[in-house]
Amino acid sequence: MRKVYCDADVFIGWFNREQDKVEACRGLVDASEQGEVQIITSALTLTEVIKIKGQQSLPQSKEETIKDFFEQEFIGIVNVDRQTAEFARDLIWRYPHLNPKDSIHVATALMTEGVDVLHTFDEDLLRLNGQLGEPPLRISTPDIPSQPSMFV
Repeated sequence: MRKVYCDADVFIGWFNREQDKVEACRGLVDASEQGEVQIITSALTLTEVIKIKGQQSLPQSKEETIKDFFEQEFIGIVNVDRQTAEFARDLIWRYPHLNPKDSIHVATALMTEGVDVLHTFDEDLLRLNGQLGEPPLRISTPDIPSQPSMFV
């Protein structure tokens, strides 16, 4: 099964049904629900998902939706341990434009076996596409096409 790492802003776009993001996420979620893709994210996302700098917080009324979504079998949560945090710190020194939360996401994606792409809408992360890891980690907006339903 293919593993795709997702930054918190992907989930926020999905939960808020943001017009510019929800369609890009639909194929990823559909493929995950069908068992073709496993979505991987950091445990940090469980908190970060309610508020990203510069955006309004998700309302507390979305708590059950958030909790239920992250309990799905197709979501893999990776804990932030010392090794990940130290690698993330190193990434900030090498790429000063990275903020600490983003560096945790990049480090987690790079350290999780089988992850070859990090999905995000964050321009600071997108500009690192192909610059990290061996083989290079692809960093892009969600790009798994949505499959049309047989039941129209």
